[in-house]
This record gives sequence, C-alpha cells and structure tokens, in this order.
Amino acid sequence: MNNPTQPNIKLVSDPSYRENYANSVQMRVNIWDFFLIFGTLQQQSETQVEIRNFQGIYLSPQQAKALLGLLQQNVASYEGTFGEIKLDPRMSPGPVH
Repeated sequence: MNNPTQPNIKLVSDPSYRENYANSVQMRVNIWDFFLIFGTLQQQSETQVEIRNFQGIYLSPQQAKALLGLLQQNVASYEGTFGEIKLDPRMSPGPVH
C-alpha cells in the first residue's frame, strides 16, 4: 500500500493575528462544535472576581479532539521536565454551557 505524500505546509500570520495571555477559559459545547472563550480573571476583592473575555474560538469536534491530544502530550512533556503541575483544590471547573 502506498502512503500519500505529505504536503508542504507554510504558516502565515493573518494581519489580524494577535497573542494574548489567558488565565480563564470557558467552554460551550453543542452537537456541531466546541466554543472556547478566553479571558483574564482578576480578583477584585475576597468575594468578587471579574473575568474579562477577549476572544471566542469555535472548533469542530474533530479539531477539539486533536487539540486534546496535543495538550495531553505537551502537559506530560512539561511535567516530565519541570515536575507535576499542581491545581488548587479549591478551584472547581468553571461553567460549561
């Protein structure tokens, strides 16, 4: 059986390309897509947290699963190099709509 030839891939940044820091990610899921909403979380007071959302990204279920695989692989590699990433037990997963 012949393996198909892999195409050459050229990465080009669109003029609207931006990089931002996010410490908050929310997710909405439906039958057609996954919608990731990125933002920054800021503790305003002991009882007040503000999340400023700045970008929403739609992914197909197939692309979401591919992203999951990439994240799992890269987190495992990071932990292998730098040690286990500890999560704050008080932080429960955010809302999923």
